[in-house]
Amino acid sequence: MTPPGNTYARTHNPNARTQDGEEGYYRLPLPNRKQNEMFAIADQLLGGSRIHVVCEDKKSRMARIPGKMKRKARVRTGDLLIIKPWDIQNEKADIVFRYSRTQASSLSRRKMLPEEINVF
Repeated sequence: MTPPGNTYARTHNPNARTQDGEEGYYRLPLPNRKQNEMFAIADQLLGGSRIHVVCEDKKSRMARIPGKMKRKARVRTGDLLIIKPWDIQNEKADIVFRYSRTQASSLSRRKMLPEEINVF
C-alpha cells in the first residue's frame, strides 16, 4: 500500500499540476500603458548591462538592464521584454520585466502581443 501524495500542494496550490498533467492558470505582468511601458524584443547585446531592443512602436532603442534584474534574470537575444522609455531621451529605455520562452508563447497564443513583435 502506497502512502498518499502531498495532498496540501494539490488542494491549496493553484499552480500545482494535477494527475492528468494539465497546468494551472498563472498571471503574467503586462505593460502599464499609463506609465508609458511597452513590449519589446531584445535585438543585440552591447555589454555593460546595455542592449538594443526593437519596440512595438517600430523604434529601435538602447535599453539598460537595472541592477536588481541583472542579478536575477539573464536577458538574451530574442527575449520578450517590458520596457519603459525615458522621458528625457526617447531613444533610451529601462527594462522592467523579462518573459521566459514559455510565458512569451503563452501571450502569443492568447493574442496579447502586438503584431509588430509577435515572433513567438
